[in-house]
Amino acid sequence: MSRLKEYISNISDLKDETFNKLKKCFQPLELKKKEFFVREGEYARQIGFLENGIVRAYFLNQAGKEYNKQFFVGPSIIGAYTSLLTKQPNKIAQQALTNCTILAAEYSEIEKLYENYHEIERLGRKIAEYYFLEKEQKEIEMALLDADKRYLIMKERFPGLESIIPQYYIASYLGISRTQLSRIRKKLLRS
Repeated sequence: MSRLKEYISNISDLKDETFNKLKKCFQPLELKKKEFFVREGEYARQIGFLENGIVRAYFLNQAGKEYNKQFFVGPSIIGAYTSLLTKQPNKIAQQALTNCTILAAEYSEIEKLYENYHEIERLGRKIAEYYFLEKEQKEIEMALLDADKRYLIMKERFPGLESIIPQYYIASYLGISRTQLSRIRKKLLRS
């Protein structure tokens, strides 16, 4: 729980009493590589704090092609936020790419705390704002930057990730083919 407290402290200050109420919602969860935190089509119930490991958020198109939307590297918050808020089936799966240590909480329990602990409600808002800004930034990058620049940003955002996960996941995240990723990597090695 110390990593959770440190992570939260970097986002928003919580009194010790408030943090103690919040931490009671979380239970340890181990995900093995390739296991899912949430699957497509499920109704999400939990939010997680990824202490260690890497999780990908991805979806499939009608032809069955995967698109990697996001990578989460611990420490990070994970969960099917849209499904949690709308109470609709999840459209974006979250799968462990490595063995992961997670603290998972029923989202409904955290929502109950919002009523009496405005610090927790503020924390939830700040986390949502962070992920909104991150999503918008990636959309801007995909629309305005060439693949070389997107690749360099990805390397900076997720240092060492490309040596841990398959290259086709990275290509999908960047919106390019594996062949194009290979060419970009070779070009950057020569320069």
